[in-house]
Amino acid sequence: MSLPKVLCFHLILMLSAFTGAANGYYNSRWAKCIFSSSDLSDMVFVDNYIFNKDVYIQFNSTVGEYVGYTAHGVYNADLWNKNPSQLQQERAEVDRYCKPNAEIYYSAILNKAVPPKVKLSSGTQAGGRHPAVLMCSAYDFYPKRIKVSWMRDGKVVTSDVTSTEELADGDWYYQIHSHLEYTPKSGEKISCAVDHAGLTKPIIIDWDPSLPESERNKIAIGASGLVLGIIIAAAGLIYYKKKSSGRILVPT
Repeated sequence: MSLPKVLCFHLILMLSAFTGAANGYYNSRWAKCIFSSSDLSDMVFVDNYIFNKDVYIQFNSTVGEYVGYTAHGVYNADLWNKNPSQLQQERAEVDRYCKPNAEIYYSAILNKAVPPKVKLSSGTQAGGRHPAVLMCSAYDFYPKRIKVSWMRDGKVVTSDVTSTEELADGDWYYQIHSHLEYTPKSGEKISCAVDHAGLTKPIIIDWDPSLPESERNKIAIGASGLVLGIIIAAAGLIYYKKKSSGRILVPT
């Protein structure tokens, strides 16, 4: 479950059909390099041609040629695939653009990554018609990109999950919070998994539903108070006995 890393550049051309009007046509090109391994052996170059947010032509280095997704895109992809020099240029982008920039990315950012601190807690206990809510929080990590996911009995959960954006702390670090609504079931195992560039493997924390967090806190506080009371009582008893042994009782 390694977190993919992405390098991208975006070229945008806007053609307005009406002078001075807000409406128009947007043609853009979005190229990106996707990789996960530190040796860059799995590097993939993807070049998207987009019209009004829809990809109509795409070049993927794993395919090695252009693919059209609309009638206009299929027509142009067929023409471009017949141009050997254009195809060769796209195929060379993995070594020409992606890998050199990924090496800079590793040396300047990824090698200076700070792993997150992860906490799993109960936000709301189940009651009546309301499901229980768990919150998985990751703190003090860098760089910004992170992946937080939920699992129930080892299977990834996508429904009933809400997450915040990566929130800047103002000190170059980030935090993120993800919530899972669920109905408790006996014997069920719920886990939060966090993957980040600063980790060699994802952090996985299992939820322990034996006692709600608030109840565990109350027990811990009560136990601490009890131990402290016993210590004070024992110290008072020892002091009293020492004082009593030094006095001589005179009958009246």
